[in-house]
Amino acid sequence: MNICAVFFDFGGVIQRTEFQAPRQHLAQRFGMEYDDIDKLIFQSPSAVKATCGEIKVEEHWKAIARRLKIKGDQVTEVESEFFGGDVIDWSIIEFLRGLRPRFKTGLISNAWSDMREYLVRKNIADVFDHLIISAEVGMAKPEAGIYRLALEQAQVEAGEAVFVDDVRANIEACQQIGMQGILFKDPQEAMSQLKQTLKLE
Repeated sequence: MNICAVFFDFGGVIQRTEFQAPRQHLAQRFGMEYDDIDKLIFQSPSAVKATCGEIKVEEHWKAIARRLKIKGDQVTEVESEFFGGDVIDWSIIEFLRGLRPRFKTGLISNAWSDMREYLVRKNIADVFDHLIISAEVGMAKPEAGIYRLALEQAQVEAGEAVFVDDVRANIEACQQIGMQGILFKDPQEAMSQLKQTLKLE
């Protein structure tokens, strides 16, 4: 069965933390380890709720402010510094642009309610035919339902789709419903695997 649709994860794949210093400085400022600040932002109870759309992203950051014992107006600075080392891989963006219209493209991302606005602001929302954002659909990877929804929106069968993600559990989950999966570790390696899968080389 030929591949008709290509789905990508966002954080850790298209956008990656290439510079650890901003996050490290932030952790030190609050007397925390790097992993601690990372878990607070991404794995705390409010983060989990925001990821599944149970609360808006603003409520999550208010919870962060309470945890760090800072005023609400200071949390914007914390957010900016936390993501200060994140970089969009424009080579992947251009690669995705080049796939259309021959292939359908989509995003499957565990992300908060501000993700769509962020993609528009960065002028990359147009790269994707379909945006599956966990906060908008009320379910998150590795739940099978989020992959099925992506396939339904793209109007393709599981065997006609490939998904690129940096989390092994998410790749295993997509494979369990019949999609092909590429575990992202290195951009060049992942792009090479994807080109082979799509029979582009």
